[in-house]
Amino acid sequence: MFYFLFAFGAVIGIVVYSPLFTVREIAVTGNLYLDKDEVTRIAGVYLGEPLFQMDTVAVTKRITEDLRIEEASVRRSFPDTLKITVKERTPMATMATDYGYADIDRRGKVIDSYKTLKKMPIPMITGLTLRDKYIGDDVEDKIIKDILTFLQQLDAPSLNQISEVAIVSPDYIVAYTTKRVQIRLGKLERLEEKAKLTIDFLEDLAENKRNIEFIDFNYTAPFVKLAQ
Repeated sequence: MFYFLFAFGAVIGIVVYSPLFTVREIAVTGNLYLDKDEVTRIAGVYLGEPLFQMDTVAVTKRITEDLRIEEASVRRSFPDTLKITVKERTPMATMATDYGYADIDRRGKVIDSYKTLKKMPIPMITGLTLRDKYIGDDVEDKIIKDILTFLQQLDAPSLNQISEVAIVSPDYIVAYTTKRVQIRLGKLERLEEKAKLTIDFLEDLAENKRNIEFIDFNYTAPFVKLAQ
């Protein structure tokens, strides 16, 4: 029995340290903004390390500790590849703060801050100022959370046409297109339905080029007012 265990341990040792099972390739997928070298640096992994000695749980933890990455998975692919899949945090909206401006992701986490407003490729949420919120902090305000839920249900072409979401009052929210057409959302309820209506409206607006002042989603049937 002793010799069997000794032999088995020796085989395991040979396999673990065998050059056949060293990392010769690190494959990174899912990254859009961070390049492969940066993800690899964050992961703290290197070519030539024994594949079996890689602690994939620890590597995953290191990656997700970086604020720019929301989720990650790490797995070995025999004989010589470590596969890393990441989901990056991306800005969903910009808000004014008591020190300037901040970008927040779809979950309400502050992922960037700056003093001077950028040329915004993402919607600006107005009517509410973030207080004492810094990079890494989470925004817990329900109105903001609901607005983010609405925005993330829009497809990319529609989201790109929204320049602002104004909190006129807690029960009255208005979105503005880049052409300053109002989309009156009203109360933040039926968000999935209103997101679908918004997508349809923006597609129709792009195709028909009608001169519209606002569309109101407060009613069962959307109400459209043409500009004078």
